[in-house]
Amino acid sequence: MTGLRLISAVLLGGFLLAVILLAPPVWTGLLIGLAMLIGAWEWSGFLRAGSLAPRFAYVVATMLLLGLAWRTTGQPEALRALLFLAAAWWLVALVWIALAPHQVTTLRVVLSGWLTLVPAGVALWRLRMDWPLGMRWLLFTLFLVWAADTGAYFAGRAFGRHKLAPQVSPGKTWEGVAGGLVLAAVLAGLAAPGFGRPTFGFVVLCLVVAAFSVVGDLSESLFKRHAGLKDSGHLIPGHGGMLDRIDSITAAAPLLMLGVLLLDSVGP
Repeated sequence: MTGLRLISAVLLGGFLLAVILLAPPVWTGLLIGLAMLIGAWEWSGFLRAGSLAPRFAYVVATMLLLGLAWRTTGQPEALRALLFLAAAWWLVALVWIALAPHQVTTLRVVLSGWLTLVPAGVALWRLRMDWPLGMRWLLFTLFLVWAADTGAYFAGRAFGRHKLAPQVSPGKTWEGVAGGLVLAAVLAGLAAPGFGRPTFGFVVLCLVVAAFSVVGDLSESLFKRHAGLKDSGHLIPGHGGMLDRIDSITAAAPLLMLGVLLLDSVGP
């Protein structure tokens, strides 16, 4: 299975990088939208619906919300409002995971999916389409999450002793989180000059983002356990579903965008 995971990761990563680096920006936007809609389909599986109709309805509703959010966030105030909503959601998710991981209802599953997918999709779109150095920002967002995941994987395997959230994801450890944060900090420190950012503030922001990327991962695990699922789907051989690949990114993208906007607003 390890070999299959590696092959799938290389092929998927290569395809994603090729689209971002070589294709017109609109293709990246379409790919992001497709990923969010596949994610919505998989999220609808957490509803444990007895038929396909509610699942299709959830995907259609998500598509409409993404379209509405994209149109309205052309205004900076609306974009900030959406990003602050995402930040509030991820704080709620952190408390939920820590204090009440078994308190899951159908309504909470429905709303959580929209709060997870819609701000993330818009943030990724806006990073690529609207920002100067948009391609660089999008790639950095992905690499920051991958660095946190990779550092956590290897540190957890080597040093993991203390469980992070055993009721939600028994395999994750505090040592793994620490390893992920170290690698994320190194990446942020190396990348800061390329964005014209003061290193210290940028590293601190990226550490917060990397920490909440773990919350994104854990929140999906919470809903999978509620639905009795090991993976969100079977789209990617050896990796599970789309949500299993983008769960950390759904938290990281809006929080990184919000953090950069806030840093810019206060100046040097």
